[in-house]
Amino acid sequence: MKKIIERLNYLSEVLPSKINQFSEVELMAKPNGKWSKKEILGHLCDSATNNHHRFVRMQFEEQPFVVVPYKQNDWVIVHDYLNTQTGDIVTFWTAVNLQIINVISKIPEEKLSYLCDFGNNKVFTFLELIQDYMRHMDHHLIQIFGTSDL
Repeated sequence: MKKIIERLNYLSEVLPSKINQFSEVELMAKPNGKWSKKEILGHLCDSATNNHHRFVRMQFEEQPFVVVPYKQNDWVIVHDYLNTQTGDIVTFWTAVNLQIINVISKIPEEKLSYLCDFGNNKVFTFLELIQDYMRHMDHHLIQIFGTSDL
């Protein structure tokens, strides 16, 4: 958990300046009709808000906690990240992840073994859910920056 918290703190410090290295044209480009860099970052905001709720609710709701999926493409479209000010997306991403740090840093050790049910016989521990959140984020940061070395 310590490594995850350190990584999130680090990313919260460096991501804003790293994003600012791109021009708005680069941030809005949609390669092969896929999400732009801005939309990917917006998707990471959506992921953060959904996971923030999961990380809170996992601690006090009935076990196993049933994870409700969300329609990622629809969320990106509804939020219109492509036409949202980049600074606003970065501010949102940073704020939500700082709150996630606050939540996960206070999870009692015994709760990390709580189970969450994703359906289709997919069950993770709370710790695995948090680890998966970081893997997912790193996957998309590579799409944005072309490297995992942030």
